[in-house]
Order: sequence, then structure tokens, then C-alpha cells
Amino acid sequence: MSKEEFYEISPADFFYRNKDLAGFSNPARALYSTVRELVENSFDACELHSILPDIYLRISHEGAEGGEGVGIYAVRVADNGSGIPARHIPHALAQVFYGSKYRLRQSRGTFGLGGTMAILYGQITTNNAVHVISSTGTPVIHEYELLVDIQRNKPVVLKHRTYRNDKRWHGTVIEIKLDGDYLRAGPKILEYLKQTAIVTPYAKLTFVDPKGRLYRFERVASELPSPPKETKPHPYGSDVETVKRIISGTTCKDMLNFMTTHFHRVGPVIAKRFLESAGIPPSRRPNKLSTDEVVKLVQHMKCFPDFRPPTADCLSPLGEDLLRAGIKKELNPEFVSVKQRAPSVYSGFPFIVEVGVAYGGGIPQTGEISLYRFANRIPLLYDESSDVSWDVVHNGINWKHYNVDVPNAPLAVLVHICSTKIPYRSVGKEFIADVPEIRREILNGIRDAARELSISLSRRQAIESEKRRLDVFEKFLPKIAKFSAEIIERNEPPDIRPLLKSVMKYGPEEDRKSCEE
Repeated sequence: MSKEEFYEISPADFFYRNKDLAGFSNPARALYSTVRELVENSFDACELHSILPDIYLRISHEGAEGGEGVGIYAVRVADNGSGIPARHIPHALAQVFYGSKYRLRQSRGTFGLGGTMAILYGQITTNNAVHVISSTGTPVIHEYELLVDIQRNKPVVLKHRTYRNDKRWHGTVIEIKLDGDYLRAGPKILEYLKQTAIVTPYAKLTFVDPKGRLYRFERVASELPSPPKETKPHPYGSDVETVKRIISGTTCKDMLNFMTTHFHRVGPVIAKRFLESAGIPPSRRPNKLSTDEVVKLVQHMKCFPDFRPPTADCLSPLGEDLLRAGIKKELNPEFVSVKQRAPSVYSGFPFIVEVGVAYGGGIPQTGEISLYRFANRIPLLYDESSDVSWDVVHNGINWKHYNVDVPNAPLAVLVHICSTKIPYRSVGKEFIADVPEIRREILNGIRDAARELSISLSRRQAIESEKRRLDVFEKFLPKIAKFSAEIIERNEPPDIRPLLKSVMKYGPEEDRKSCEE
């Protein structure tokens, strides 16, 4: 007889035992992940409510002043977002898998785990509670000190104070103490903030590092992209569990109404045709379907050809103007081309790919292409070679066709994907799976932008060739004119400027444009 003991663990306990899965594998990675998760939550709190983000980040060493190595650090993030309703603060921050992000809507957070995981990591490495101050603009500001009951996955409230909010301040301040290593994490944190500033040119970011050095990423645009909207599931992306959950909560009296009410882009005509082809009467009550009929319904959804593809009006792409502004602000290139692809779909989920190609200027010549990857405006810094964008840029594009000599080219490629569901390959959200539809859009987007780069480089080469030709003329024509004047005994040599002007193919305007593009 087996003597194995069986028992259940909570989600908090699972991630306590498997910190690596959430990106908290060592002190350096944990410090970086903590900064990233808290800053992303701040951006979501601002952008979803159309508030121009003003985010302050400070990392301070709790040991020797100015220390940067392994030790205890306090990470403090303050934002001017919508704030957290008081009744949700303990659960939203100190309970794994509790939040407002479990909707079919584009957002930075996907699993509702990152912020709580940072708090949990701080608790198990320093035994310090998280300090939270928040208000939604009501007359009261709430201050909490919280711990996570890891075994029960419940918040533990150590302190709760309230203050008057006469100025109706709204936002959230969070401070976590954790075991970190800024010496190793610092470059990644600075790179993360720089790349975040590229895709959020409408945000103001302030960072104070452990040595007290101040970094500012200023706002250069005053308009936010339209906030994303919650959408319904599309039949192609639905599974048995999704349909069963919808059935359990629906108030629809028949299947025809059920299909048109709960699924994206399903009208009465399409719904009736689908139900007839699936052998389910339109007048059938949804809650009377047997389990086998639900399975049959879902299987037929996957192969019914007449469903219209999902629209992307629920998404919030950055837009070509904002992406161009961000690239110019942080990279300062000589040339930049930005392309936004038309909306597309994978597995029933809409997505939009935005691509930027920048060349010259402030872009360093590193011997290889600088790739910047973003998913729902999150910079992806780790595991670059596992990402579909890396494979497309390095193996899918023949850059010689676009007049680019990669080893000697100061070239940067930016890829931004926004979707209601980003196909990450890990909980750490660092690289995107190789989905054929996404690969195709990235490839075509880069090709479109690279064609403009090719035209610009060809024009620049022609202008430089023309300059060299004119330099030869300007060097020798005055001597020829002077010599000719002496032969025919003229006092003054002929004016050569009309002759030089007649052989010029490019004027100063073309030269200026080639530098600005």
C-alpha cells in the first residue's frame, strides 16, 4: 500500500516554491522584475483612464549609503493613476490571482501576478510588509501595511490608516523592501526605462537610483492613444470551458440570442446559419444543452467558415506619430520609418503589429542590428533570441536587398505587438511565441519600412557621389578658366558659377531632406 501523502497548496504557495517561473530567480532579476511590474501597473492605472502618466521611481539601499551590490533595497513607485478602491487594496496587492485584468482586454498585465509576486518576494527575503498609499480621488486617502498569508493565499492587514484628501489627490504609492543586486540589475533597469520612454512619449518618468543620481524621461506628446475596450470572445478562440462559463451566467432564453449576445461579430443571420449547420435548434435554451452538445457546439465553432473575423477596434495601438516621436526622442536617428500594419487575427484574437526602422544619428554601430521588442507597450529585454521578432529580423530579412551592410550599419529595428492576448511563451513575459500570423505581419511590416530606408540610403549615396564630383569641378574649373583667360588675353576669367549650377543634380533642399528622413 502506498504511503505517499497528498495535500493541496495555494497559488501563493506554488509561486513561493517556484519563483523562477515569475522572473524572480536571483536578486538581480528580482529587483528588475519588481521595478518592471510596479511601473507597468502604474501605466495601466493611468492609460486605462486616459490620464497622462507621471511616474516616480526611487531605489534606495537600506545598508551602507550609496551601496549598489547585493543587499536590501527599497523600491518606491508613485503614480497619478486612478488609484485602487479601498476595499480592494488588500486583496489586489497581497493575494495571488486577484485583480481587474482577467478580462478580454488589451493591458500590460496578463496574469494579475507580477505586483503580488514582488510583494511576496520582498516578504520572504526581508520579512518586511509592503507599504501602500492610495486614493481614487475621494475625500479619503488610505494607507496600508500588508503581508501575504502564503499558505492560505490571503492578505494580512498589519496597519490601516485614513487621511483627509482635501485636494482630491488620486494615485497609488507602493514601497517594497527586497533582497536585490543593483550593481547587476542597474543597466537593465535603465534600459527598461529608456525603452519604456520610446513607446510612451506622452509619459513623464523620473528615476532616482541608489546613489541619488536623477534620470528624467520627459514628455514630448500630450495626447494618449485611445484606451483599449473590453471585447467579447470570438467563436474561433473559444473553448469548452469558456462556453460552459458563459452558459452558466447567461440570461438568454434561446441559442440564437445566446450566440448574438455573447460572441464577437456574430449577427442573427450568421448565428442562425451556424446553429442549423451544427444541428442545434435556434430556439433551444442554452442551459438545457448537455455536455456532449456543448463539446459539439465548440468543435463546430472551430470549423464554421462564415464567422466574420474579429475587428481590432477594441485594441489600442500606439500609432505611427507617437512611435516616431518616441524613437526620435530616445534614439535621435538620422532616418526613421514607422509602419502600422492592418489588424489581423490569430486563434480568434485580434492583434496589430507596429514596426519602426531607424538608422544613423544617435544609434550606435555595434556590428549587429539593435532590436527593440514591445508587447502591449512592455519592453522585452530578456531571452531575445527566443522571440519571433529576433528570428524574423536575423533570418527572415536579407538586408543586402535594402542597401544595408549590417556589420557596419547603425541600424535599429523596433517591433510592437498589441493584442487582447499576447502569446507569451513563459509566465515571465519576456519573449513571444512563433505564431505564423504574427510572424507574417512582422515580416511584412519590416519590409515596408526597410524599403523606405533603402530609398533614403540610395539617395544619400547619390548625393555623396554628386558632392565628390562637384568637388572635382570646383577644384579644377577656376584654374582652367584662369588659364583660358590668359591665353585669350582677358583681364578677368569667365564666371564659372552658371556652369557649376548647370551640372548640379541635387540642391541643398534634397541634401537637407536626406539627412532629416
